Amino acid sequence: MKHYLALADGTLFPGISRAARVDTVGEVVFNTGMTGYQEIISDPSYAGQFVTLSTAEVGNYGVNPDDMESRALFLSGLVVSHLNRASNHLATGELDALLADAGKPCLSDVDTRRLVLHIRKYGSQRAFIHASDEPLDPAAAIARARAWEGLDGQDYAARVTTSVPYDATNPDTPADAPLIVAYDFGLKRNIARCLANTGYRVRVISARTPPEDALALKPAGIFLSNGPADPSAVKYAYEAIRSFIGKVPLMGICLGHQLLALAAGAQTYRLPFGHHGCNHPVREEETGRVDITSQNHNFAVPDNNLPSVIEITHRNLNDGTVEGIRLRNAPAFSVQYHPEAAPGPHDANHLFRKFAKLIESA
Repeated sequence: MKHYLALADGTLFPGISRAARVDTVGEVVFNTGMTGYQEIISDPSYAGQFVTLSTAEVGNYGVNPDDMESRALFLSGLVVSHLNRASNHLATGELDALLADAGKPCLSDVDTRRLVLHIRKYGSQRAFIHASDEPLDPAAAIARARAWEGLDGQDYAARVTTSVPYDATNPDTPADAPLIVAYDFGLKRNIARCLANTGYRVRVISARTPPEDALALKPAGIFLSNGPADPSAVKYAYEAIRSFIGKVPLMGICLGHQLLALAAGAQTYRLPFGHHGCNHPVREEETGRVDITSQNHNFAVPDNNLPSVIEITHRNLNDGTVEGIRLRNAPAFSVQYHPEAAPGPHDANHLFRKFAKLIESA
């Protein structure tokens, strides 16, 4: 067993090292998407995690710069069954080379079916990838996985956010169009595109931007992005959001959804193995409309003991978890899923237009 994935519960999964020859810790999760592996691995929400792709064949259409969803790869590593060479006229490189250039390990030839079933039964857990050529006893790898602090209570948004503000406005948008300020807790590029396509100017700012600095930009609306790890650890963010409620329209996605809930007095909790994939059915409670959605999160908002100002607007049809809320006392709403997809279906893209209309009405 030269290379392997070691879980904190002592389970081992042998594989072949196919990218950076490094050893590292991370939390192992699985994604059920059948395509979109480049968008998945470049999603900042996977910071600190080993992403296991449940689909059997990976890498067959290669990678290219247009499919990057962030400036870097923030995941801790990738685990796949079969890693193929690229066969696609749009490809500019190979998946394993992209990972290697970013210093990220990849294990191929892993029994991902067994691994996914193991995570479903026992939950996401701390793990260790041994992908270097230095011999390492599996017992030592298991010990390192157990010793890692994990993601609970950790602020990873500060690790992935932009260091400087930047504009993401559509070139066709008038220079005097109203401004949407987007907090980057791990913003995906397609979110910025979708916001810009509503006809508003878009300014992306750091996760730690003080609320008074954000309001000084005179935004017509404030957007709260997706991001990694534990929302309860990002106290500065939900305290800032609390000061925005009632002053400016708000929309949140994924981590931004959880932060809005915390700002309104709710709690969050960890799901057993999270939601990671492109085919999660979500029902809008008011209309009965069902959207097939792309999701990537380990934490959620509980539906019990919610403050009276929070109304549940969406439910996950697989497990009944809360997928959307709105505030009764302010123009603000959020969803747990990714309406921008990338990868995934575009069923929920209408929510960006909803945000634009909310801004107009406010």
